[in-house]
Amino acid sequence: MKKKNLLERIGGGIQRAERRVAYAILGAEREVRETVQAVRERDPAARNTAEILLLYSGVHAILAHRVAHKLQTNQHYFSARAISQVSRFVTGIEIHPGATIGKNLFIDHGSGVVIGETTEIGDNCTLYQGVTLGGTGKDVGKRHPTLGDNVMVGSGAKVLGPVKVGSNSKIAANAVVLHPVPENSTAVGIPARVVRRDGVKVKNDLDQVHIPDPVAQQLNLMEQRIAALQAQLDALQKGSETATAISPEIPEENRQMQDIKEGNE
Repeated sequence: MKKKNLLERIGGGIQRAERRVAYAILGAEREVRETVQAVRERDPAARNTAEILLLYSGVHAILAHRVAHKLQTNQHYFSARAISQVSRFVTGIEIHPGATIGKNLFIDHGSGVVIGETTEIGDNCTLYQGVTLGGTGKDVGKRHPTLGDNVMVGSGAKVLGPVKVGSNSKIAANAVVLHPVPENSTAVGIPARVVRRDGVKVKNDLDQVHIPDPVAQQLNLMEQRIAALQAQLDALQKGSETATAISPEIPEENRQMQDIKEGNE
């Protein structure tokens, strides 16, 4: 009886393990298929599935991250970090195992992309080469950006700190985002500012040609201050000369007596 129960428990354990393996295989197959489809939709240079699977470093980095993130979630931190570092060495893309990435992320070209530990990326996002989703070094806990769905981040752009980029927004190439970006917006510049929202150009009164020079302003202020101090010094010197000119002449005998008295003292 005991032997029969033991065999039943072993058989039940094997069946559960088989189901978990089957679910994992189906999930991995679905993930690969969705990733390949995302590349096909957003990269006109993609020709066929074999090319995408074998030659696209962004695809390799994303698939490796799925495994590393699963290990990280199950507290296998060393194994997760090891996989991410091997992926970084092979692809040039560094994704921390703790980063949360939604479906259909497309990393185009990919070289130099860095994604921090507490980064959250929504579905259908696109990152180009040189993008950094990093921290500022001043925050603790949640210290990396959050991207909504359908966000595009251009080449070389930096999104720093626990800021949120709203869904359907675009970050221009080489922009540095330090503040939240609303949904359906386009942000450009260093630091980044919103120039278009909901398809409407944002009014900007800044004259891009006649921009005030803060250094010149400070130098001009210093010159004015120096001139004022010089005028005060001239007035003091003039007053001293006037006082000397009108002071009574001390007789020679009195001057000698004064010198002797000061010497004795």
